Amino acid sequence: MFVEGTGSEAIVMIHGWPDTHRLWQSQVEALRAEWRCIRFTLPGFELRQTRRAYSLDEVVEGIRRAVEQTCPGEQVTLLLHDWGCFFGYQFAMRHPHLVKRVIGVDIGDAGSRRHRQELSLKAKAMIFGYQIWLALAWRIGGRIGDWMARTMARALHYPGDTKSVGAQMGYPYYVQWTGALGGYRRARALTPACPMLFVYGKRKPLMFHSSAWAEGIAARSGSQVIGFDAGHWVMLEMSEEFDHAVARWLASFDAMV
Repeated sequence: MFVEGTGSEAIVMIHGWPDTHRLWQSQVEALRAEWRCIRFTLPGFELRQTRRAYSLDEVVEGIRRAVEQTCPGEQVTLLLHDWGCFFGYQFAMRHPHLVKRVIGVDIGDAGSRRHRQELSLKAKAMIFGYQIWLALAWRIGGRIGDWMARTMARALHYPGDTKSVGAQMGYPYYVQWTGALGGYRRARALTPACPMLFVYGKRKPLMFHSSAWAEGIAARSGSQVIGFDAGHWVMLEMSEEFDHAVARWLASFDAMV
């Protein structure tokens, strides 16, 4: 667990595949002067950790403990990406009293009926292909599994160091596709009870949100949707522009006080 900055309010940063807490370094540097930046690595995502799968309840409970441990009696802002969006959205809906705002990056209502209807057959095949590959990489593990995970990271144009990528990070795909540990059948569609900023990359072969969902978020009071000329890792590919957009959105609430 890393807590940096001395602001009166906290922003909790949760990464996805194939990242760790290190994903958010630029955002910490940009926000720490006015915010307490809290970040941690999702269970099972560090290379040195034993390969095992974690259920939805386990991950959400881990987020709850981290928030209550570092921010007792407070509401926090969530900054989420990829699987961090999925787990963070579930946390926000299960514990709305702990969440003041949500910033979601590149993952919206992925997998919903509306989202599936907007996907072409080619896009659906791409999603199935890379996710099953990563689920198999987790199941196989070891050097072969690590090679599979790193190969896919390169194929998906991951802008980070692929040497930090391992098969053990792929357990969410394994849980999703096999139904292990209860799968994600209990996951709820995101209906945020608080203001939300949704940021996504427009330069991708497919989107992870439906247009109707994004329009609904944009129409909510205090919420905003921004598309960047970037791929999936907006915060790395356009870090300066992304950091400014996040800071402006956060500052807009101070202006309303």
